[in-house]
Amino acid sequence: MSRNSKLISENLREEIAKELGVYDQVKQDGGWQNVSSKKCGNIVTKAIEIANRSVEDK
Repeated sequence: MSRNSKLISENLREEIAKELGVYDQVKQDGGWQNVSSKKCGNIVTKAIEIANRSVEDK
């Protein structure tokens, strides 16, 4: 996720990672390097859902 890390704020990424149960691994490993592509994809999918909801609410 480091290449596109600016697309999602660190706070939002951490919040979603906590919700999906990935954040403990990130903290334990000291970064995102060992998070699987599938889990990163799930984080992106969730971020898109949140963005879509915020647009619909306006």
